[in-house]
Amino acid sequence: MGLFGKLKGKGIDEFAAEAKEQGIRIIDVREPDEFAHGHIPGAVNVPLGSLESITDVAPDKAEMLYVHCLGGVRSSRACMQLKSMGYAKTVNIGGIRSYRGPIER
Repeated sequence: MGLFGKLKGKGIDEFAAEAKEQGIRIIDVREPDEFAHGHIPGAVNVPLGSLESITDVAPDKAEMLYVHCLGGVRSSRACMQLKSMGYAKTVNIGGIRSYRGPIER
């Protein structure tokens, strides 16, 4: 389990399962080539450098968003940026490097 999952009491696998069960959107802030090599099923790719386009994917700023990257650093920055954009319910679920569930390509 990665550092960010430990801080929340659960890891990225548990967050991914919760997202699937509850219909929570997972935002993958890695670059498109990283996303293409494998991502959590149902995740949406919004690279950190293009985060302003999040409104195309999640126009409702009250929506819960689970955010991840490779190791957790970019997703931490993304959560801070999203919060400054008015998205109050963002959770950094860490990095896909720690994910052990199914992968989509």
